[in-house]
This record gives sequence, C-alpha cells and structure tokens, in this order.
Amino acid sequence: MKGISNKNVFFIGLMLFSLFFGAGNLIFPPILGQQAGEHFIPAIAGFILTGVGLPLLAVIAIALTGRDMQHLASRISPKFGIFFAIVVYVSLGPSMGIPRVANVSYEMGFSTFLGTDLAANHWPLLLYTFVFFAIVFWLSLTPSKLVGTIGSILTPLLLLSIAALFIAALLFPIGESGPAINEYVDSPGIEGFMKGYFTLDAIAALAFGIIVINSIRNQGVEDKKMITKATIQAGVIAGIGLSLVYAALGYMGLTSVSLGYANNGGQLLTQIVQHLFGESGLILLAVIVTLACLTTCIGLVSACSQYFASLQTRVSYGWVTFGTCLLGLLVANLGLDTILSISKPILLVIYPVSITLILLSFLHKWFKGIPAVYGGALLGAALISLFDGLKAAKISIDFAVPYLKHIPLYEQGVGWAIPAIVGACLGYVWGRLNNKPKQTSKERLHK
Repeated sequence: MKGISNKNVFFIGLMLFSLFFGAGNLIFPPILGQQAGEHFIPAIAGFILTGVGLPLLAVIAIALTGRDMQHLASRISPKFGIFFAIVVYVSLGPSMGIPRVANVSYEMGFSTFLGTDLAANHWPLLLYTFVFFAIVFWLSLTPSKLVGTIGSILTPLLLLSIAALFIAALLFPIGESGPAINEYVDSPGIEGFMKGYFTLDAIAALAFGIIVINSIRNQGVEDKKMITKATIQAGVIAGIGLSLVYAALGYMGLTSVSLGYANNGGQLLTQIVQHLFGESGLILLAVIVTLACLTTCIGLVSACSQYFASLQTRVSYGWVTFGTCLLGLLVANLGLDTILSISKPILLVIYPVSITLILLSFLHKWFKGIPAVYGGALLGAALISLFDGLKAAKISIDFAVPYLKHIPLYEQGVGWAIPAIVGACLGYVWGRLNNKPKQTSKERLHK
C-alpha cells in the first residue's frame, strides 16, 4: 500500500492555497483593516472564520466522499448530483469565474501601465487575454504536473512577492491605525464574518476538490483513507497560508489611515504599494495580481476540464481544456462590468445551496443520510437565495420584500439559514414517515 510523503502533501497544500487566492482575496483584507481600526482583531478573526473556514470545510467534505462534488450532491439523487455539478462548473468556469479572473488581472495588473487613450481601446484587452489564456491552456494541459507547476514554482513566487510587500510595511510603517468606522464600530466580528462569507470561496473549494484528490492519486495513492487524510492535510496547509496572508494584508490596511480612506480594497492596495515603493511598486503589484489570477484560472480551467472530460468519452481532456479557454477568452472580452452583472446574481443563488450541502455532509450519519433532509434543506435555502439573486439582477421583487424582512438574518445576508434548517427538519420527518420497514408477504398473510 503506497503512501504519500509529507513533502508532496505540503506542495499540494501550496497549490491549493494558490487556487483559492485570487485577486478578490487580495483586496478584501486591506480595506477591512483600514475600516476596522482599533477593532481589527475581532474583525479579521471573523473574516478568517468564514473566508478560510468555509472553504476548508468544503475541502474536507469532498475528501470524506473520496470523489467530487457530483458524488456529494448525489446524496439527494444521482440526477441532481450531475445537474448541480454542471451548474457549479459552468458558473465557476467559462461563463463567469474564468473570464472574470482574466479580466481582473488585466484591470489591476496590466492596464495601469497603459495611457488613458490606449486603455480606452478594446484591442489591448483582447491581446492581453489571448496571451493570458494561451499560458493557462499550456499549463493546464497536463493536470498531473499542476503540483510541480503551481505548488513548487508559482505559489512560492506569489508568497515571496506578498512577503516583500509585508516586510516593507513592517520596516517602513505607513502610519498609525485609526478609529473603527462604518459597521466595524459596533459589530466588528460579525462584519468581518460577513465579508469572509462573501468571498464565495466555498463554491470554488467544491470545484478544486477534484484537483487535490487527483493530485494525490497521481502520487500512486489508491487507499481511500490515505487520500482522505492527505486531502484534509493539504486543506489545512492551504488554510494556514490563507490566514497568515489575510492577517498580513489586513495589517497593511490597518496602518494606512494616513493615506486617506479608500473607496475599495483595490484602490487602497495600490496606494499602499506606491507609498512603500514609489511608482515602481506598481510592477510588484502587477506581479502579485497576475500570479494570483493566473494560478486561480489554471485551477478553474483544470477542474472544469477534468469534470467535463469525465462525463463523456468522445472529447478528450485536451480538447475540453481548449474549448474552456476559448469560451473564457470570448466572455472575458465582454468587459468586467458585464461579467460581474451576470455572475453576481447566479453566485448568490448557488452559494447558500453549496454551503447547506457542505454542512449537511458532516451530519450525514446523524440523520442516516435521508435524501429528503438534503432536499428539504436545499429547497429552503434556494427559495430565499433566489430572491437575493433576482434583487442583485435588478429584477423587481417588491411583492416579496415585506415577507422577506421578517425572516431572521435576512438583512445580514444569510436569510436562507433558518429556511434551510426548517426544510431539513421537515425532510427528516417526511423521510422517516416514508421509510418504514416494508412488511414481508408472510406478515401480510398473517394479518
């Protein structure tokens, strides 16, 4: 029985860290640190609890199945498992997630070096995304080498770049921290908790699970318990890495009040880098953003391609990867605003359903895996999240607002939680009532 070395598990963990750490994860902590001020510790703790905790739970949930998210969702029904997996992979893949990462890389990493007139043209975006996806396609062609490519090369480069930024902030402090503002005055922990929740990384974790498991299998490991153990260990390594980087970025934001309060994390991070390194610091920021987006995009392309290639036998993994990159390239050139307007409503619908599925997987043995529990909980979560998605899409839901406001935690963005719990309880009762032991023919004759 072949095992896996601690060294390989470590590099798989580094790979998983990079898959999670995109541009969005880069800009959330600094603005949190600046606004949380004196309440930074409870705010960043809340952020890490959901921003790291939920993805880690998702990785563990996939590890316990030993398969992928389709297998996890199939606990409701096999058809739902396929449907759910396709929806998630299409959403995180060529229709939204992949093109958004490429576009953010262009906006934050490359376009800052273009003049105003040149940046207004469309062809720089087309040229950049063409090169970007050509690199992604090349590096995604051999998923067995992802650990070596990302875990051993790209991730250390990303971490070294972030470390250079953090060390500079320690050696040459930007300034003092300021008072807490906005929601961080009264409820810093809850606000940080919600900011971490809205990173939406738990969905990505469901998709990346297949990459981690296949990376472990590529090391010659076939025993399910060993695969589960190594996957969980890699998830913990990625979680520790994310926590440390979030804390470091948050600290830089904490000490940046002298630069003025920024409108968003991207603007603040740019100001911090320019203050520490001058205009040449924009090059460092471009390197960090590009590496973060590149590794995440490679992971998304590889995960989507591996799944869709496994669904059928006619189209090879290489051609599925090519098609995924091509679609990503076409959608990326629609522009970031268009992509965000489409992706946000859909993700707001999928995310609560994904979290509900993840949490139920840990209670699977407790309610004896009754499919109705999963169905009731996911239906309850989906009904509320559907209204959130319609609202984000700017579709009128005025008729429902008076009723939705009465749902606990709805104003905080987690109104789906109570309906999911109620749905699970109703599903449990329904399942128990409809799963009574059937009478044998002899028992029926004796009646």
